[in-house]
This record gives sequence, C-alpha cells and structure tokens, in this order.
Amino acid sequence: MYRRLIFGIVLFCVSLPAGLLADDWPGPQTREVFSQNRHYFVRITPGESWGETWGFAGANIGRHAQAAFFREQSDKGYRLERTIELLNPVAPVDVFVSNGGDLVTLDNWHNRGYGAVLVLYYADGELIKVYKLADLFPKSELDSFPQSVSSIMWHKGPMYIDQDQKSFYMGYRESPDYRDLSLNLANGSIRLCSSPKYHCWLPPKNRSRQ
Repeated sequence: MYRRLIFGIVLFCVSLPAGLLADDWPGPQTREVFSQNRHYFVRITPGESWGETWGFAGANIGRHAQAAFFREQSDKGYRLERTIELLNPVAPVDVFVSNGGDLVTLDNWHNRGYGAVLVLYYADGELIKVYKLADLFPKSELDSFPQSVSSIMWHKGPMYIDQDQKSFYMGYRESPDYRDLSLNLANGSIRLCSSPKYHCWLPPKNRSRQ
C-alpha cells in the first residue's frame, strides 16, 4: 500500500507546473499527545481514507483518523474514556491537548491548508468548531500564502496552548509583519492580531455572524 502511494507521489510531483515548492511527507503514524499537567492524553490513529486527500485521486476511501481520549486515575494509570472519529481523512499534522482534556487539531496530513485546518473538540469528544482557511482569512490574504506541491504554507511561528489553558495560540506570519491567531477553548471563537502596531480583528467567519 505505502509503496504504491509513494510511487503515486513521485509521478504526481513530476507532472506539477513550475513555481510550486517541493515538500516531503513521512508516512502517518500512531502517536500520543499529553496535556501539560499529564492528566490527559489523546492517542491519534491514522485513517485510511487516502482518496479524500488531494493528490491521491482514485485511492481507497475508508475510515478517518481516530482519537482515543485517556484520563489519569487515582492509581496514576490511565483509563480510556472514549474514542471518536476525527474530520481528518488520514491524520492531523499537529495535535494539542489542554489540561482539561480538550483537543485541538491543525491541518491535514499531506494537505496542509486544505479542508478542516483548525478544529476544536471538547474532552467529552464533542465537535465544537471547524475552520477552513476561507473562514479565517480574506481571499487577498489566502492568495499571498506560499504553496508547495501538496499544501498551502499558511502559518509560521510558535504553536501552543497558553499557560492559563484558556486559548490555543499560533503565529502565522513572521516579522516584520508578525501576526498571530488565538482560539478560545471555551467556545471556539477566533481572534487575529498583528504587531508591532498591535491591533486585533475577527476573521471573516466570525464577522459574518455579527
């Protein structure tokens, strides 16, 4: 399976127009991500829906990635609380778990910047918010992001859950036009800010609901 997929990627890259950046994606793997306080962790198991991934037309469409939520017990062991299917056809690129057990996923394997790029799930597995790039940025800014053969390179900079565990934070443009995005873990709302002349605004999706 992986050998055929790698061969497909090579053929796909050879046929791409000039001007796109090359990139390299290791195969998706099962991984575990802990909260800062170690009270929770989430195990991400890759999905098998390769056919939903851009660049793999004709491949199998099957189950999506899964997230198993674990919680620390009084004996310091961990108990499985629940398992849910994620929106990611194969796997998220980056995963973050809050001290309350909430899950934030960022981007899609082999398709950074496409589909559900930022998703918030509560600790009970409930899907709270889903954002695509068009929900976060106007078309003029979308068109300014560099592209590779498989992805839109829409963010650069640090990514983490704040010390107070109330927001997920990420930088998406570098200095001198540094910009950041913060996701409120309580309700999934987004705020975008820039510096050095610090000011903030709401993304298109939020503004359209006012």
